Amino acid sequence: MPLAFDVHVGSAKTSALLYPGADPRATLVLAHGAGGRQLHPFMVGVAERLGARGFDVVTFDFLYTHTGRRLPDKSDVLEATWRAVIDAVRARKDVFSARLLIGGKSMGGRIATQVAAGGSAGVLAGLVLLGYPLHPPGKPQQLRAAHLPSVRAPMLFLQGAKDTFGTPAELAPIVAPLFAGTRLVPFERGDHSLAVRGVPLQDTLDRVADEVVHFEASVTANAGR
Repeated sequence: MPLAFDVHVGSAKTSALLYPGADPRATLVLAHGAGGRQLHPFMVGVAERLGARGFDVVTFDFLYTHTGRRLPDKSDVLEATWRAVIDAVRARKDVFSARLLIGGKSMGGRIATQVAAGGSAGVLAGLVLLGYPLHPPGKPQQLRAAHLPSVRAPMLFLQGAKDTFGTPAELAPIVAPLFAGTRLVPFERGDHSLAVRGVPLQDTLDRVADEVVHFEASVTANAGR
């Protein structure tokens, strides 16, 4: 069972969950997408699987979600929430934060990259981006990638081939020159949630967890060279 704790964001607060890993070697802080929350089956499924694979995983709700609102907070509030969660995780003694990765689903991952690009996240082992929202659907000219070269950590992009927010083909030239160790993994026939028609959600979640484990292992191996 996950352990619940509060995170204070200025005068407000939100809720977070720690999924303790089995003999953890790293910690991943994972944020939900704009229309979800930390208890969405996708979030819970990824967290549980990574816990079983040797990660401490922390999820949290953005302030708007925590208070029951549907419209996402402004970018500065989303970033402030991310920074508060990172600080809270680093302060906990029951989390293996010596190797910290951050990321999330869609918007949650994008805001994580903005925080990392601004330098306020501290030293990170990597970022995990599940369905990166490169642009709004139908508006490929409105790219959300100008900050990515400022992220000084390897990134893992798991992207559905049919993602209307940006396909692997659209991401490829943007990802290629990013920080060493960055990887783009296409999910053939996958949508924005990496789901494939006819493929059980459990199989998708297993693959997501396996890709994260492989990424962290490769980053660790390269760091030791």
